[in-house]
Amino acid sequence: MNDQIVVTHDLTKKYKKHTSVDGLNLRIRRGEIYGFLGPNGAGKTTTIRMLLGLIKPTKGSIEIFGQNLNKNRLQILQRIGSLVESPTYYGNLTGYENLEAVRRLRGLPEQRVNEVLETVRLSKVSNRLTKEYSLGMKQRLGIAVALLSSPDLLILDEPTNGLDPSGIQEIRELIKELPKSGMSVVVSSHLLSEIDQMATQVGIINNGKMIFQDSIASLHQKRKPLLKVGVSDVIEAKTILNRKGLKVDLQKNYLWLSQTEPEFVSEINSILLHSGLSVFRLEEKTRSLEDIFLELTGTEGSL
Repeated sequence: MNDQIVVTHDLTKKYKKHTSVDGLNLRIRRGEIYGFLGPNGAGKTTTIRMLLGLIKPTKGSIEIFGQNLNKNRLQILQRIGSLVESPTYYGNLTGYENLEAVRRLRGLPEQRVNEVLETVRLSKVSNRLTKEYSLGMKQRLGIAVALLSSPDLLILDEPTNGLDPSGIQEIRELIKELPKSGMSVVVSSHLLSEIDQMATQVGIINNGKMIFQDSIASLHQKRKPLLKVGVSDVIEAKTILNRKGLKVDLQKNYLWLSQTEPEFVSEINSILLHSGLSVFRLEEKTRSLEDIFLELTGTEGSL
């Protein structure tokens, strides 16, 4: 059985001369929390709007639940819950009443209101007016609305945006529980730390292009230690080491090599000194996830 619940092929969206999404090939698996990560303006929200049928792609295709979105839009969207941007409510109605209004419009079973209130941990405040809710409580109520129809796929666009640390933790813990019922969840964010703490798969987008897509574990593997070499002439040193068959990266006036064993470090030091160069730094460095994110995106954005 194919475990991919969302597949896009060369998904592209252009606005006049600007390309917002450029040839995106999403692969989202059943039962996963897929973190859709990228700097602000990278194309995340545009992609989500295309997945929800709110805007049409310039080219490319979208398959959800094994069906083409363009040909089976209504059948597919009935199985998707979403929260895009900040939710709006009737402030003079309680949390329960807001959910009940939506339930009746959709013709859903009566018990669903209490069930989703329990899921998002709002049962104890369901009889309070929503205008009295904190921002975090309003976000959880928005997720409750998205869960009313018992969706197979939940899509959340920046659900922790603007929340304080307590609100962020509440949303994070809520999202982590959802796949236990078999649901797939897509969460977009510009915050690497948030995606790292809740997602099992991650796709990193920058300037509309997918630059990394794999498991969170694979992203962590990129953190393996590197050898940082400071030398009097980095260009000459790189040339010398390349001639020895070594792969060397040059970044910010330092050389970086992928081996850190003591024997290897000693050999590098010896090669450079015998070539008449002065070595002033030999240091093992383990890159943080933030370093990797900046390297992949070439940005100094939020982490």
